[in-house]
Amino acid sequence: MLPLNTILCPVDFSESSNKAFQNAIEMATHFQATIVLAHVVPSVPPIPADPAYVFEGPEYERLQQAEAEKHLAIVAKAIPPRLKARTIIGSGDAAEEIVRLATTEVADLIVIATHGLTGWRHLVFGSVAEKVIRMSDRPVLVIPVHKPEEK
Repeated sequence: MLPLNTILCPVDFSESSNKAFQNAIEMATHFQATIVLAHVVPSVPPIPADPAYVFEGPEYERLQQAEAEKHLAIVAKAIPPRLKARTIIGSGDAAEEIVRLATTEVADLIVIATHGLTGWRHLVFGSVAEKVIRMSDRPVLVIPVHKPEEK
């Protein structure tokens, strides 16, 4: 695993992923590694209950990609200039795409946050971080993030 040359950090622009991103920056600085900031756009949007709704997949994905590019550019500004960094946008199932990106980017480490879901929410929604851990052939550093009331 050591030395670390490339660190993949998936972000969803939440406070949780920002904490993982800060940890990834710290590690990249320490190891003088490249940080790859990634965001995954789901390929299918949530469908409203409106029977008149017309799903336009390519348009949805194009808009989501454009929005993700804007957000990634803002987040990437927090990367110190002395670090090598790049951004990448994937599409599809978040966990599968993160694992695929880690392989194509030849990442030595994936740094990802949990969202601290518990109970029925965890049962229903699962955890992208858990899926990445199970599917990845690379080391995964999970940054646990808990809401203040859950401590």
